[in-house]
Amino acid sequence: MTEKKKPTTKNTRPAKAPAKALKITLTRSPIGTTYRHKATIIALGLRHINQTVEQADTPQLRGMLAKVGHLVHVEAAAGKEKSG
Repeated sequence: MTEKKKPTTKNTRPAKAPAKALKITLTRSPIGTTYRHKATIIALGLRHINQTVEQADTPQLRGMLAKVGHLVHVEAAAGKEKSG
Protein backbone atom coordinates (compact mmCIF):
# COMPACT_ATOMS: atom_id res chain seq x y z
CA MET A 1 0.00 0.00 0.00
CA THR A 2 1.03 3.55 -0.52
CA GLU A 3 1.71 5.69 2.47
CA LYS A 4 -0.07 8.96 2.82
CA LYS A 5 2.23 11.88 3.25
CA LYS A 6 1.38 14.36 5.90
CA PRO A 7 1.18 17.87 4.55
CA THR A 8 4.02 20.00 5.75
CA THR A 9 3.03 23.31 7.14
CA LYS A 10 5.44 26.16 6.90
CA ASN A 11 4.77 29.47 8.47
CA THR A 12 5.78 31.75 5.63
CA ARG A 13 4.56 34.89 7.36
CA PRO A 14 6.85 36.59 9.83
CA ALA A 15 5.83 36.57 13.46
CA LYS A 16 3.36 39.31 14.26
CA ALA A 17 4.93 42.05 16.34
CA PRO A 18 2.86 43.35 19.22
CA ALA A 19 0.83 46.39 18.30
CA LYS A 20 2.07 49.62 19.81
CA ALA A 21 -0.29 51.62 21.93
CA LEU A 22 -1.35 55.23 21.59
CA LYS A 23 -2.50 57.55 24.36
CA ILE A 24 -5.47 59.61 23.21
CA THR A 25 -6.66 62.63 25.21
CA LEU A 26 -9.85 64.57 24.52
CA THR A 27 -8.73 68.21 24.55
CA ARG A 28 -11.72 70.01 23.02
CA SER A 29 -15.44 69.58 23.49
CA PRO A 30 -17.40 67.81 20.74
CA ILE A 31 -20.31 70.22 21.34
CA GLY A 32 -21.04 71.98 18.06
CA THR A 33 -19.49 69.24 15.92
CA THR A 34 -21.31 66.81 13.67
CA TYR A 35 -23.06 63.69 14.92
CA ARG A 36 -20.40 61.55 13.24
CA HIS A 37 -17.62 63.31 15.14
CA LYS A 38 -19.47 62.82 18.44
CA ALA A 39 -20.02 59.14 17.65
CA THR A 40 -16.33 58.71 16.82
CA ILE A 41 -15.29 60.29 20.13
CA ILE A 42 -17.59 57.90 22.00
CA ALA A 43 -16.27 54.94 19.99
CA LEU A 44 -12.74 55.89 21.05
CA GLY A 45 -13.88 55.52 24.66
CA LEU A 46 -13.70 59.21 25.49
CA ARG A 47 -16.44 60.83 27.57
CA HIS A 48 -14.93 63.87 29.32
CA ILE A 49 -12.48 66.62 28.44
CA ASN A 50 -8.91 65.76 29.55
CA GLN A 51 -9.80 62.07 29.77
CA THR A 52 -7.03 59.83 28.42
CA VAL A 53 -7.40 56.31 27.02
CA GLU A 54 -4.89 53.85 25.59
CA GLN A 55 -5.73 52.09 22.34
CA ALA A 56 -3.75 49.69 20.16
CA ASP A 57 -2.35 51.37 17.05
CA THR A 58 -4.36 49.98 14.11
CA PRO A 59 -5.34 51.36 10.70
CA GLN A 60 -8.95 51.63 11.89
CA LEU A 61 -7.90 53.73 14.88
CA ARG A 62 -5.73 55.95 12.67
CA GLY A 63 -8.76 56.64 10.45
CA MET A 64 -10.87 57.59 13.46
CA LEU A 65 -8.13 59.90 14.71
CA ALA A 66 -7.87 61.54 11.30
CA LYS A 67 -11.56 62.37 11.48
CA VAL A 68 -11.45 63.96 14.95
CA GLY A 69 -7.83 65.09 15.07
CA HIS A 70 -8.86 68.65 15.87
CA LEU A 71 -10.52 67.48 19.12
CA VAL A 72 -7.88 65.11 20.49
CA HIS A 73 -4.19 64.98 21.36
CA VAL A 74 -2.36 61.76 20.43
CA GLU A 75 0.98 60.51 21.73
CA ALA A 76 2.79 57.19 21.82
CA ALA A 77 2.32 55.23 25.02
CA ALA A 78 5.72 55.07 26.70
CA GLY A 79 6.94 51.57 27.39
CA LYS A 80 3.58 49.83 27.21
CA GLU A 81 2.67 47.55 24.36
CA LYS A 82 -0.58 45.70 23.90
CA SER A 83 -0.74 42.42 22.05
CA GLY A 84 -3.41 42.28 19.36
